[in-house]
Amino acid sequence: MQIKIDQDEKKGSAKLMDGEIIAAEMTYSVAGPQMIIIDHTEVGEDYRGLGIGRRVLDALVEKARKEEFKIMPLCPYARSEFQKDPSIRDVMR
Repeated sequence: MQIKIDQDEKKGSAKLMDGEIIAAEMTYSVAGPQMIIIDHTEVGEDYRGLGIGRRVLDALVEKARKEEFKIMPLCPYARSEFQKDPSIRDVMR
């Protein structure tokens, strides 16, 4: 499985691809050069319970650290992961 991140000036998405199948997707809005807002997470029915939603979030956290921007997690899943795991809160806004 491979994570693919696509972004334009206003929107972006991080997808975990299982071949040609989108196993999980996290979408976000670009709120300027220093912040994104995660608004939705979806995991395919066959992939639930495998921790792949977290793998997608971790890819965005890694990108935020590398590119020095913050993440505002409005999506309930992303928000709960930030609340549970203090190790990723350095990129939380």
